[in-house]
Amino acid sequence: MAFGGLGPGTNPQPMAEINTTPLVDVMLVLLVIFIITAPLLTHAIRLDLPQAGAPASPETPQTVTLSIDAAGALFWNGEPVADEQSLRQQLAQAATQTPPVQLHLRADRDTRYQRIAELMAAAQQAGIAQIGFVTEPQRHAAPAAGPAATPLGNGHAVKPTK
Repeated sequence: MAFGGLGPGTNPQPMAEINTTPLVDVMLVLLVIFIITAPLLTHAIRLDLPQAGAPASPETPQTVTLSIDAAGALFWNGEPVADEQSLRQQLAQAATQTPPVQLHLRADRDTRYQRIAELMAAAQQAGIAQIGFVTEPQRHAAPAAGPAATPLGNGHAVKPTK
C-alpha cells in the first residue's frame, strides 16, 4: 500500500508513492466514451435548402363575442339577441365565414353552467370549432393588520393557527 505504518517493524516515514492504476483506468474509460460519442455529436446532413420569398399570411381570425349577463340575456358583439332562433342563425352565419370565426364567450359569474353548456353546444352544432372563455384577472385585497387568512391563489385561504 501507499500508506506508512506505525507498527514496530515498519519505517516510521510515510511512503511517497501514488498508486496511478485507478487513475489510468478511469482515463481510459473516459477516452473510449469520448471516441464513441464524438462522431455522433458532429453528425449532420449537408443540405442546400431552396429559398422562397412568400409573405406571411395576413389573415387573422375574426372574433365574435357572445356575452351572457346574470339574468341570462345574450349579447352578440355587444348587441342584444332577440331569441334563440336568431342566435342560431347568427352562429350558422359566423360558421360559414373564411377564415373560421373564433367565439369568445363572456359570462357573468352568476350565470348558470347549464346555460353556458347549451350555448357551447349550439355553437358546436353550428360548426364553430374555436370557443374561448373570457375572464378577468383575479384581484387581491390589501393585507389587513394582524393575523388574517392568507390567500393561496386558488380561491381558498389558510387561517393562521395559534
